[in-house]
Amino acid sequence: MGSTAINFTGLFGVLLAGVVLSSFILSTDAYTYETKFFDAKLDHFTYVSNQTFPLKYLINDEFWDEDGGAPVFFYCGNEDAIETFAENLGFLWESAKRFSARVVLVEHRYYGSSLPFGPKSLSSPRLSGYLTVAQTLADFVDVIQSLEDASRLRIGAAFKPHPVIAFGGSYGGMLAFWLRLKYPHIVQGALASSAPMFQTNDLAPCDIYYKEVTKIYRDVSPKCEENIRNSWTFINTELQTDSGRVEFSREWNLCSSLKTQVDVAIFKRYLSDMYTTMAMTNYPYPSNFLTPLPGNPVKVDVAIFKRYLSDMYTTMAMTNYPYPSNFLTPLPGNPVK
Repeated sequence: MGSTAINFTGLFGVLLAGVVLSSFILSTDAYTYETKFFDAKLDHFTYVSNQTFPLKYLINDEFWDEDGGAPVFFYCGNEDAIETFAENLGFLWESAKRFSARVVLVEHRYYGSSLPFGPKSLSSPRLSGYLTVAQTLADFVDVIQSLEDASRLRIGAAFKPHPVIAFGGSYGGMLAFWLRLKYPHIVQGALASSAPMFQTNDLAPCDIYYKEVTKIYRDVSPKCEENIRNSWTFINTELQTDSGRVEFSREWNLCSSLKTQVDVAIFKRYLSDMYTTMAMTNYPYPSNFLTPLPGNPVKVDVAIFKRYLSDMYTTMAMTNYPYPSNFLTPLPGNPVK
């Protein structure tokens, strides 16, 4: 593999490393909550089994005006442990204080600690068959009603109903939307943030998500979009051969060499996830949601990208010998050409 390939390989390595080298964990005061478990029905839609499992939920009554009928802010857990979301919901916590609301965050079944069959929960279709949106929404409704019933017993005759506002983001936003839609007598409102509701039933182009990701990089630097596109062409070419995969793996310092096309597909998925993760969490402030990132991570990484390109072209110009050399870095003859 020629020197240009080596330089491009280093370029992509620097781009990936930029996420790590320029990142740090956001230091904030921890949100406080009590961790509890609810006996959730395994199957809400059968009459032949009463099997249950422990569903985790987090609760905070610090701001709640229970006697005054203040609202319940209910977060619809999505595809991760519920604590991951609890620590990154500043808007919900700030709003709870403003509206004297109770905060309840329920973990999605089959995620985090809410595993109906323990570690084997996803080991077979028979065990994982209860992982559906309908079952999940029914979990949420049961938790809401159970907590409201307990409040009614505590207060007695002076009880005032507590309006429930569902919160969620991304897939969780879809759950919040569906919860309000399917159970309007239980949930009085929903805030569905970044919920891709139109990406079903051909209501939006299938590639619209990646178009939006591309736009984020283009807005920072049109040249960056071009370089990333070219990088995929380079990667696809280099990883077609055994020798290309060996050298690519060495230059990237991978834990294990890319040997098969399955390995290549997994590697490309990770690389794609890197771009999309930075785009999804391209907040103007440091965050620690999906991974520790600085503020404006796309802009930070594009700057690293551009700096590396500048250094690469300078090196090639300085060592533009008519013969192969190994002075500053291995290069063929006439590297600029």
